[in-house]
Amino acid sequence: MSAALPTGLPTAPSTAVRFNLVDPTATPESLSRRYRAAIDMAAFADDRGIGTIQTEEHHGAVNGWLPSPLTFAGTVFGATRQISVTVAALLAPLYDPLRLAEDIAVLDLLSGGRLVTVAGLGSRRAEYGAHGKDWRWRGKLQDEALETLLAAWTGEPFGYRGRTVRVTPRPYTQPHPPLYVGGHSRPAARRAARLGLPMFLNAHLPRLAAYYRARCAEYGTAGRCVMPAPRTPLLHLSEDPDRTWATYGQHLLHEARVHASWQAPPARSGARPPVSDVDALRRQGRYRVVTPDECVELAGNLGDGGRLVLHPLCGGIPVEEGWSSLHLFASAVLPKIGAAPAP
Repeated sequence: MSAALPTGLPTAPSTAVRFNLVDPTATPESLSRRYRAAIDMAAFADDRGIGTIQTEEHHGAVNGWLPSPLTFAGTVFGATRQISVTVAALLAPLYDPLRLAEDIAVLDLLSGGRLVTVAGLGSRRAEYGAHGKDWRWRGKLQDEALETLLAAWTGEPFGYRGRTVRVTPRPYTQPHPPLYVGGHSRPAARRAARLGLPMFLNAHLPRLAAYYRARCAEYGTAGRCVMPAPRTPLLHLSEDPDRTWATYGQHLLHEARVHASWQAPPARSGARPPVSDVDALRRQGRYRVVTPDECVELAGNLGDGGRLVLHPLCGGIPVEEGWSSLHLFASAVLPKIGAAPAP
């Protein structure tokens, strides 16, 4: 029997397709095909009303983890008309703040306000070292980046490193492009509250959300917190999940293990705790291969703020298999769930 969305569901789930373009066995030629396929998939998702493309940033990874999310976002915008792109997270301390303000303003103009930037610190010292940044000063670098963005997007002259500067053009979205502070720590929550910026939690952390709202009250700023549901798995659609796990489970395991290797307490990895084999990863439930009916049932159990996140090219999954997952989601899930726009 086909699962149905329960009547009385508070809100329909939002939908996202995640791309980080990882492929541990890629050649330049095969990776180029994968990148172009991701853009085609984004256009397909846009045509079917999926809410957002989610991407992220890492540097120097041997598996090719996407290092340039703003370039990728701009290419998505050129191929689409409605879908948003959420960069979660952009490693803001690694950028020149003025240039970052210009790049985001241009993307905001090109897309008509469809870029959502989540500014994060990251968890890898090596990325800071490679970019000539001191890991110990990451908090101050983040403060400078965020304060510069907010000042720059007014279009007015402002003080910057002892001189007066002005950034043009002004962005499309007023008072500024969508900008969140990402993280899982109290310093991040305090920073967001002080600057009057919304908070984007990377895990279900209700105590931290409450702490953020309390700091907003202290600073007199308007707070908004985006927090995933208690369990927000990364999804792959298949008519035969057992076969898919047997055939492609190593790809999911690769991504989970690499991401876990980059985390140090108190950071929270996508694989919790780290796992060593495909069976353990499957039992854990962070990565799930589901049938269309199971996906509809999952949508009905997410509750407020729930999101269905497809990860069609996870860990180097072949492009053809990624397309199969996306087609199943569009044809057999979306018509049944009445998905909502992404927050």
